[in-house]
Amino acid sequence: METNVTIDNGWIEISAENRFPVSHFPSPHCDERECEDVSLLVIHNISLPPGKFGSNHITEFFLGKLNPDDDEYFQSIYQIRVSAHCLIRRDGTVVQYVPFNKRAWHAGVSCFEDREKCNDFSIGIEMEGTDELPYTELQYESLQLLTIAIKNNYPDINTNRITGHCDIAPGRKTDPGESFDWKKYKNGLNE
Repeated sequence: METNVTIDNGWIEISAENRFPVSHFPSPHCDERECEDVSLLVIHNISLPPGKFGSNHITEFFLGKLNPDDDEYFQSIYQIRVSAHCLIRRDGTVVQYVPFNKRAWHAGVSCFEDREKCNDFSIGIEMEGTDELPYTELQYESLQLLTIAIKNNYPDINTNRITGHCDIAPGRKTDPGESFDWKKYKNGLNE
């Protein structure tokens, strides 16, 4: 699969030539990386409120602007400081919150191949979804294009270094869930 998605200074470029559906909403919930080796891609899922799609609540959450009065569930999470590098909405649109060269706060307590603190060396991509509901074709297409661009810019990330949140935080996290089709996703990277 060829991609015209380009990354400049950690941000997905938006240009007339790049028809990739992306917008930028810089999050304050990030910091400098403590290492140089960005070598892991972590796939997550999120929906706010849980099981509901299409609102701006995820963006508000990652920007620290979630209104606790908008939903009872938000009262327990609105003060959490969290972010991901990108979100892929159900329609395939990508929202970038943190440049890839900065550390987003997406993995929490985590370990990959005996190395802890995965936020230090990973990129986190959120899929708008749940563990149980299928993801959309447009989401897989955008994720594949984005992954190819990330791999082109961060060559230490190979297919064996793409994982789910459930794999780096087992027992604590379950996303992207059984509904995520790893075979379909990874096959699209090889076309």
